[in-house]
Formats: sequence, C-alpha cells, structure tokens
Amino acid sequence: MESNTRTSTGRFNKLRNLILGLQHVLAMYSGGILVPLLIGAALHFNAQQMAYLISADIFMTAIGTLFQVKGTRYTGIAMPVVIGSAVQTVSPLINIGSTLGIGAMYGATIAAGIFVFLIGGLFSRLRQFFPPVVTGSLITVIGFTLIPVGFQNWGGGDTAAKSFGSLTNLSIGLVTILIILLFTIFAKGFIKSIAILLGIILGTVFAGLLGEVSLQPVAEASWFHMPTPFFLATPTFHWSAMITMMIVALTSMMESTGVYFALAGLTGRKLTNEDMAKGYRAEGLAVILSGLFNTFPYSTFSQNVGVVRLSGVKTRQPIYYAVLILLLIGLLPKFGALATIIPSSVLGGAMIILFGTIGVQGITILKQVDFNAERNLMIAGISIGAAIGVTVYPQIFQHLPELVKLVIENSVVITSVLAVLLNILLPGREKEVN
Repeated sequence: MESNTRTSTGRFNKLRNLILGLQHVLAMYSGGILVPLLIGAALHFNAQQMAYLISADIFMTAIGTLFQVKGTRYTGIAMPVVIGSAVQTVSPLINIGSTLGIGAMYGATIAAGIFVFLIGGLFSRLRQFFPPVVTGSLITVIGFTLIPVGFQNWGGGDTAAKSFGSLTNLSIGLVTILIILLFTIFAKGFIKSIAILLGIILGTVFAGLLGEVSLQPVAEASWFHMPTPFFLATPTFHWSAMITMMIVALTSMMESTGVYFALAGLTGRKLTNEDMAKGYRAEGLAVILSGLFNTFPYSTFSQNVGVVRLSGVKTRQPIYYAVLILLLIGLLPKFGALATIIPSSVLGGAMIILFGTIGVQGITILKQVDFNAERNLMIAGISIGAAIGVTVYPQIFQHLPELVKLVIENSVVITSVLAVLLNILLPGREKEVN
C-alpha cells in the first residue's frame, strides 16, 4: 500500500513539474521569439529564413537553459532559470546587419560570447560599479528607446508602403493592446503572466478575420529540421561590431545579475562570487552557440522569476521539463513558421506595452536612488539624455570614422559607457558603496 502511495505521489510530482515546465515556456515564449522576429523583419529575411530562425532560436534557448540549470564545476548558476533572446540586442544587431552584413552579426555575437565567458570571474567581483543609478538608467533606456520600433510595426512595418498607418493596421494594433490590457488588469495567476502571448495570438486571429494573415509560410515549412551551424550566414568579424556587442553583452550581464539575486531571495540561497561567475560563463557558452547556429544573444529571463514566485515551486525539476518542451518545438519548423505569420501591426501593439513596461521597470529601480545627490542626478540625466539624443539624431556622428560611429550610435552602448564611467569618475562613489 505504501509502495502504491509512493508511486502515485511520484507520478503526481512529474505531472506537476511537466505543467510548471510548460508554464515557464509560455511565460518566456513571446519575449523569446520577439527578438528574432524584429531583427529578421528589419533585415528582410524571407519566410524560409524566418522559420529556421525561430526554430533554431527556440532550440538553442533550450540548450542555453540547460547550461544554466545543470551546474558543473565551471558553469551554471544551478537555480530555476530560463534564458531567452536579449531585447537589448535588437537595435545594435539591426544596425550591424544592415551596414556590415548578416555574417557580421553572428561574428560579433560569437566574439561577445567568448568575452562573457572569459570575464565572468572578474565581472562577479565588480558589483559595486553597477549600483541602481547605473542599472536603472540602462533598463529605462532599453525600454523607452525601442518604443519607436513598436510604433513603426504598429503602422505596418514598412514606412515607405502606401498601407503604412492604414486604419486596418491601426485597428489591429489597437485591438492587440486592448486584449493585453484586459488580461493584465482582470486576469489572475498564470493567465495574467502570459497576457502578452495571449494578446499576440488573439490579435493575429483578429487580423486573420480581416484577411491580413497568410498561412502559406506554415504550409511551405518542413516538418523537421535539425539546427545547422552557419545555416543563414558564415560569421565575419569586424572590430566595430565586436566591440559594440561586447558592450551590449555587459548590459545583459547586469540584467542577469538582478535575476540571480531575485531567485536567490526566493530560494533562500546565498550567492557567492563563484556562483555568479558560473552563471555568466553558462550565458557566454549559450551566446557562442547562438552565433554558430545563426540565432541571437541570450540572457537570463526575468519573466520566469514571476513563475517561480507564483507557483511556489523552487526546485529545478520544472525547468528540465521546460528544456525538453523547447527542444521538441525547436525541431519543428512548422511550429516556428507559425510565429512568422503574425502581422507587424500585432507585434507593434505588443511591443509598445512590452517595451513601455521595461522602461518603467528601469524607473522603478531609479526610485531607490537618492537624487538629492548631484552625482546621481548627473549620471542618470546625462546617460539617459545622450541615449534619447542619439536615438533621434544618430546622424550627428556622420562625420566620424565608421568604426567609432557603429559603436556610439547605439543607445544601449552609449548609456552603458556613460553611466559606468560617470559612476567611477564623479566624486562620492566610495562613500556610497560603503
């Protein structure tokens, strides 16, 4: 009798962990596929390339998550974490891809992954250089400077098209926004946590009713495809692109640091510098593989911290099931092709909310900062102001060398550099840290 009870309990735990694993996948899915969708659309990838991109991205997300959750002597934070495509890479990768070619994106990504792996140990000892005034300014810029991309997609994506800003596109985007708002305000628990995903799905259904959705990419996609190295392009290496992505990688590491500490608080674990270093190294490996398999850089997803908090299950078992689900999805290009049929106006509506809330998360972090101290006011004011300026008028640097221009025309890079340098150089840091 006792043996039967134990067996039943074991089956229940496996089923529970499978369901929780699916919940982790759903929580990260919309954010995970949004980055490849945005970059692929901006660089005019065809339907076949987009289907591969989505499938390979999901597959490599699973591999990267496995690196993180399965701790080894040198890699893995060994907590219930999920990684996904880093939103801060959107603007710099589009810029690199459109100026230096698609191969340059992947060469820069590989270089950034090697950089993250090598500096993981050092970075874990530099927490004092990234106080809330630095991280808050950076996250604010990451969110708000991407809002124009959301509006461009809301209008239809192609500003030169006659249909840009049409009533059809505007209505589809507006319906998507309203659906997300309704789920966010009135839904509870798990349904609330996937409000953006539900908004994208139902917004696409609405667009389909208006005749704005074609299922042809799904019909043309193959049923099975193993991710292949260099499928879209052979990596090429350019110093300007590599430096840009290394700086952007530092911003991802800052974001991941916050996620590590949030999960440590939930699980009751005390993190050491070595724990942090192993987490960074795992991300570095994932980023290297993303470049080799022609997807995009990853970071640890904060969305999934909410799933852990919501479920109360703090073990790693659900994440292993999430990895299995992601691996299976990633092997099915038809599943990936489903994401490519989402109209730009639907993505635009979702992006406005997603990027807006990221910006507000940055402001929330800045609320911890004492702005009566002039140094903090200057750090936030100059770094955020410079990012907004370069986003609106990047041509101010048009007479500079291409190597320099590609680096400093990116808002995420310029905010990171200015905020960190000002925090180091302005007097008062030592007193603030201690």
